[in-house]
Amino acid sequence: QVQLVESGGGLVQAGGSLRLSCAASGRTFSSYNMGWFRRAPGKEREFVAAISWTGGSTTYADFVKGRFTISRDNAKNTVYLQMNSLKPEDTAVYYCAADKNMIVVRIRETDYDYWGQGTQVTVSS
Repeated sequence: QVQLVESGGGLVQAGGSLRLSCAASGRTFSSYNMGWFRRAPGKEREFVAAISWTGGSTTYADFVKGRFTISRDNAKNTVYLQMNSLKPEDTAVYYCAADKNMIVVRIRETDYDYWGQGTQVTVSS
């Protein structure tokens, strides 16, 4: 089992940047593929980005391609989401999640086994 804690959210102006971090407990972090999801006010939670356990494979939602970058540091048990060129529509609670599957990077919410509590990102216009 792994416990996940997100940090790095906050208030930023449109066009600005934030880096989210997700710290994982336990010694098996490198055994999980990791993902970031978000839930905007009044909307369902949606996929943002995911990364394989090695860090060698990543995938992104179309609406963040070229703006967001997911990465991980297995020595620090941490996954990151660098968010650039933020837009007001990026306002949401951002969640990190762990997927026990190590074969393929997945994007469905139901594929993920463990979730953090989320961190709020607010982008002002």
